[in-house]
Amino acid sequence: MSSTGLQLRIAGKQFGARQVLRDIELQVAPGEIVSLIGASGCGKSTLLRIVAGLERDYAGEVVLDGARVRGVDRRIGFIFQEPRLLPWLDVAANVAFADDSDLSPAAARQSPRVQQLLGEVGLLDYASALPKQLSGGQAQRVALARGLYRQPRVLLLDEPFSAVDAFTRIKLQDLLLRLAGEHAFSVLLVTHDIEEAVYLSDRAIVIGGQPGSIAHALQLDTPRPRDRQADEPALRHARQTLLAALHDIHVF
Repeated sequence: MSSTGLQLRIAGKQFGARQVLRDIELQVAPGEIVSLIGASGCGKSTLLRIVAGLERDYAGEVVLDGARVRGVDRRIGFIFQEPRLLPWLDVAANVAFADDSDLSPAAARQSPRVQQLLGEVGLLDYASALPKQLSGGQAQRVALARGLYRQPRVLLLDEPFSAVDAFTRIKLQDLLLRLAGEHAFSVLLVTHDIEEAVYLSDRAIVIGGQPGSIAHALQLDTPRPRDRQADEPALRHARQTLLAALHDIHVF
């Protein structure tokens, strides 16, 4: 394996007597976008939590750029399914809270880093707004900005767009691709959406079984930008392959 990028070697993870993950070996190259697909409860989110350093009781190791990850690591950002913004802080302070929790809201609004990120996600005019004043899509854009505040090498996303409407989901997917290209971070994305996996990913990994392990891996070489409307044969084949793999592990 290369010494750069993210390397996962998870021999096993248990919750009590129940084993939830087994024999997971996966590498995410610098700048690569990898999606994890599988049934609810197969261990996808647990795997992300292991990478994020939020689950430490497991057999195996997580290595980033040749250095083992031990606990929460500033080189790894995490975006959850819900934005998890602090309701008493304005947008700017929520973004800065990722690393500068003592920064006052006024100072956060003046921070060049915060201003840069809010500009990149299209929310510079909302710096002083409270979370309750935001739409679901706006709140998730704030979460994206917060996840990038520490300039991570890897961004973990746990179904980040599943709670918004279809049009907003499309816009957020395109925003993620643009940010990943501009900031050159790797992405490990949990999703239940085959279309999302095919549109975003360089590779799609199907997790199946009890305990969860890698059941199928699909390389997607179609260059970006990918056309959502065109019936591209390679992308059609990718959708069919992932659907068949999910059928094989009895997701449906």
